[in-house]
Amino acid sequence: MAPRASWKGYVKLAELAFPVALYAAASTSRRVSFHILNRKTGNRVKRQYIDEDTEKPVDAEKQAKAYETADGQQIILDPEEIEAAIPESDKTIRIDAFVPCADIETVYVDRPYFLSPPSGILGESFAVLREGMRRKKVAAIGKAVLFRRARTLLLRAQGPGLVAHSLNFDYEVRRPKDIFDDLPKLKIEGEMLDLARHIIDTKSGKFDPRSFEDRYDDALAELVRAKMEGKEIKAPKPPRETKVVSLMDALRQSVKSADRKKPAPSKKRAASQDRKRKAG
Repeated sequence: MAPRASWKGYVKLAELAFPVALYAAASTSRRVSFHILNRKTGNRVKRQYIDEDTEKPVDAEKQAKAYETADGQQIILDPEEIEAAIPESDKTIRIDAFVPCADIETVYVDRPYFLSPPSGILGESFAVLREGMRRKKVAAIGKAVLFRRARTLLLRAQGPGLVAHSLNFDYEVRRPKDIFDDLPKLKIEGEMLDLARHIIDTKSGKFDPRSFEDRYDDALAELVRAKMEGKEIKAPKPPRETKVVSLMDALRQSVKSADRKKPAPSKKRAASQDRKRKAG
């Protein structure tokens, strides 16, 4: 079954506008999930809001949203007042600027979406913008109201379509200096740096999300299967204590380990390298 669009609207760049459909690019629906039950009866339980003083349940019609000020005052907001603050959507992603892909700070990148022309629409304008961005190696910064919130979006070319990310606002992102300023300034050089480079070279690879493992979710699924089959559940053994060694010794040991695990070159490749050595 074809995925269903989460949002449909337009991309507008100056006087150019064309229709797009937006699809969620990531989903948690396949993760192991649980219900909360009454262990005694086996029935599912419901959540309730309890008055912290009277300890009595508060029905939905008696609940109110409030903002607590610094001095502890509660400012109650009615649903109609909150509704009026929601920005009105005109179903348009307005592109404000193009930025080099290399300049994008990933800490601002949030939820991913796919953008494509709606089903049955040729999408020539869409393709022109996508190819222009791909060849210039730039991403578009745009603004739109999505899902009742004003959002800033990052659009990048990917394959025949576009990938859109909602972006965190500046006030939501912590300043790196708050974390990094206290780090000591160390000068790394000599054998230590050479060993680190060698380890990186021997462990080089390609970005392949198919190799990522959700070990926690896999363990939960295995636990559920074991319980269904009536198997004994054994607690995992604690990790063995490792011997503390110097940084240089650890790097040397890592190099040896990486070299042992490095795949041997194929016969064809080995022959080619041998010819190059002899020619040199």
